[in-house]
Amino acid sequence: MKIEIVKNILDANDQVAVLNREFFDSLKVFTINIMSSPGAGKTSLILETVSRLESPSAVIEGDVASSIDSEKMAEFGIPVVQINTGGNCHLDAPMIREAIKKLSLNGVRYLFIENVGNLICPASFDLGEHIRIAIASVPEGDDKPYKYPGLFSKVEAVILNKIDLMPYVNFDLERFKKGIIAINRNTKIFLLSCKTKEGIEVWVDWLKSENPYR
Repeated sequence: MKIEIVKNILDANDQVAVLNREFFDSLKVFTINIMSSPGAGKTSLILETVSRLESPSAVIEGDVASSIDSEKMAEFGIPVVQINTGGNCHLDAPMIREAIKKLSLNGVRYLFIENVGNLICPASFDLGEHIRIAIASVPEGDDKPYKYPGLFSKVEAVILNKIDLMPYVNFDLERFKKGIIAINRNTKIFLLSCKTKEGIEVWVDWLKSENPYR
């Protein structure tokens, strides 16, 4: 019975996700779902990315509570809508459906969805995005692909953030890469630091190249 209920929930979610994606396609808005654990640097990465895209961008912020991250986006003049899940560990397609009613996307070319900080639940829910990005960070350790294969197996790119801390943390970069490749051979891996800006341009250039509406 439990399996059937979960299947029904996911099926209903996927139906709404299709509608979301059709809506984004109709407006030519390239939509990116960004997932990570709390503190890996989702907000910082979005800010650094938007500042370099040279195209109108908007953000949907997902958090269990608070509007701290959306306030940061607003400070930089980025159109943003906040979703507070009230305890749920992920965003879903109906939440995005409601959020885009409050966000003007006319002329926007990139929409970033900052998912709730979690390495398990978000991977199961299609939001109607075009690509999925996972962020890991050096202080978290090099074992994340091995512990959370479900998330890392479903993304088009993996970003390793905070590489400026590599000299000070016991982090095996080759082990990290091997773990990702073992479960997702086709994914792109980017090494960067939002603090020092190292590697950000390479990531942004790739993101631009992936946008069919650029």
